[in-house]
Order: sequence, then structure tokens, then C-alpha cells
Amino acid sequence: MSASDKISNAAEDLKGKATEAVGKATNDDSKVAEGKAEQASASAKKAGENIKDIFKD
Repeated sequence: MSASDKISNAAEDLKGKATEAVGKATNDDSKVAEGKAEQASASAKKAGENIKDIFKD
């Protein structure tokens, strides 16, 4: 996994956490769900990159 991919995935995860926190603070279930979806997307990308790294070696 390249450094830029790691940074991008971490940024997406942080954005998702922030969106979820805003949703919880404002009692907005759609924002909470959006934040969780962003976090799941970042996790999936990270898993995919890890699998690529395994087969690259």
C-alpha cells in the first residue's frame, strides 16, 4: 500500500467519524449512517490494498 493510499484512507475514515459525530450531536440519523458508510468504505479500501500487498510480495 502506498503512503498516499494510506493517507487517503485515513482521511476518509476521519471524515466518516466526524460526520457520524455531527449526526449524533444533532440527532440526525442520516448523518450517522453516512458517517458509518464512509468509515466502512475506507476499511474496505484498506483491506483491498492489504490483499494486493500480500500478492505483490
